[in-house]
Amino acid sequence: MKKSVWLPALIAPVVVAGAVAAPVIAQAASTPIAGNDPTAAAVIASIAGSSDARYSGKLSQTSDLGLPELPTGAGGSSLEGEASDALSLLTASHTARVYVDGASKQRVQVTEQLAEQDLIRNGSTVWTWDSKQHAATKTTLPSRSAQTPSSGTTTPTDVAEQAVDAITPTTTVSKPVATSVAGHDAWLLTLTPKSSDTLVGSVQLAVDQQTGLPLRASVTADGQTDPAFQVGFTSLDYGAPAARLFDFTPPAGADVSTKDLSDATPGHGARHHNTGSAERPTVTGSGWDTVVALPAGSADQAGLDADASGLLDQLTTAVAGGRAVQTTLVSVYLTDDGRVLAGAVPVSTLVAAAK
Repeated sequence: MKKSVWLPALIAPVVVAGAVAAPVIAQAASTPIAGNDPTAAAVIASIAGSSDARYSGKLSQTSDLGLPELPTGAGGSSLEGEASDALSLLTASHTARVYVDGASKQRVQVTEQLAEQDLIRNGSTVWTWDSKQHAATKTTLPSRSAQTPSSGTTTPTDVAEQAVDAITPTTTVSKPVATSVAGHDAWLLTLTPKSSDTLVGSVQLAVDQQTGLPLRASVTADGQTDPAFQVGFTSLDYGAPAARLFDFTPPAGADVSTKDLSDATPGHGARHHNTGSAERPTVTGSGWDTVVALPAGSADQAGLDADASGLLDQLTTAVAGGRAVQTTLVSVYLTDDGRVLAGAVPVSTLVAAAK
């Protein structure tokens, strides 16, 4: 199956649905949230202080986005490889072990049947490992980088930080209420979009009362009561994990590739990968109504092989000027001229934005 761009375009907006914007949290001291009746602002501010936290835990992620049932096994070759992995992120439940020693040492282990995927960051070096493919990738980050490449596993912090960015004036924030997650006392916030055009009904964040660490995050679709997407800790122990967990040596015979981003500047790729502005995504709208558009050529439907084309037909329906899929939280529109538009909005909004 040829690598296609529309699958990542379908996955990325799931996180966008949590807020539709990149995180911009002001720095805050790592101190417990004061008092038994904190303000929402105090709870939100405490999240930034959790960046230096040290802990080990187990995460559970569930998704119910209303995607159509697709065939597997015999006759279902279109669901092999990249397509299978991508759709699994959207439709199946996952658990992961997480080890964190401050902002520059993290390890995420996702274990499936007879397979394991790992992401290990130790300073400026990041390893990813896929046991099914018996392949590893070593990435060297810029020395000042605070970013870690995505493992495909979302954490509560990922969703929480993005939701915080959409707080005002687009969002109503509830008064914090006490709850408990994985045996830890937490404050629960509910963020409700003011927009009537978004598919998102609400986002709930549970924040540890002592550390400010987001313990659970869930996104509920408009008009629904059960979360369409949720990720949270089922167990959590504070304290520095063993140093050996952040070391990685590829197994014998592994297919190893490297990526050197050490010469990249913040917000850009490495110099030899730099592309013109015409190839960059464009953003329209704001807050929960944001629409991200990838340029012409991003959805090369004509170049897909038979399996990929069949999968595309099953996932999408024909609309004016292209094909589209609308889940409970996210819509993706593939235009006939090869553009991809996505957002936490109805398909009709994407079609209008494409004109």
